[in-house]
Amino acid sequence: MGRAGCEAPQEEAGGWRNRACLPRRCHAALSAPLNVTIRELEVNSAVVTWEILEGDPVIGFAITQQKKDVRMLRFIQEVNTTTRSCALWDLDEDTEYIVHVQSISMGGSSPPSQPVLFRTPKESEKMASKNPDEVTMEEVGQDAQLRAGELIIIVVVLVMWAGVIALFCRQYDIIKDNEPNNNKDKAKNSSECSTPEHPQGGLLRSNV
Repeated sequence: MGRAGCEAPQEEAGGWRNRACLPRRCHAALSAPLNVTIRELEVNSAVVTWEILEGDPVIGFAITQQKKDVRMLRFIQEVNTTTRSCALWDLDEDTEYIVHVQSISMGGSSPPSQPVLFRTPKESEKMASKNPDEVTMEEVGQDAQLRAGELIIIVVVLVMWAGVIALFCRQYDIIKDNEPNNNKDKAKNSSECSTPEHPQGGLLRSNV
């Protein structure tokens, strides 16, 4: 009896002849991926997801991406992975694309999935459909950075004002401490510059 999936040896005149097992016959055929879906559709990117049948010895995937009515293809392949999703990037806005997904095993590839057709939105449509109250993580991060910058500026300004006020108070104290000394110096200078008084009743001498 031959191995499962392989042709049994055939008897010919003069002996037995073993026929080589072809890889595709020695391995169970893979089923095409199921429920291929486009998610997170953006102007220039999208994410394709899919499912596989339980028990399929899948070790990777292959995706063909094509613009509708255009022959040029983009081929994406990844092995040694169990992921069931793939990002599509560098898409053109307002453009229709067709996507096929294939599973990969040690014995080969599965048939392609059913084609999935999708269209990328326009930039204006994407902006119009955005909820005004919706806040993305990127916007939250930008707001946090702006608030942190404003807080730093306010702290720097307050520190500068505090330094100016402290310098003013110090100069004021120095001026105030020097005022009594200045008054004493003024009084001393005024007494030295005044004319001395002559004693009354004295005799004046005159040279003859």
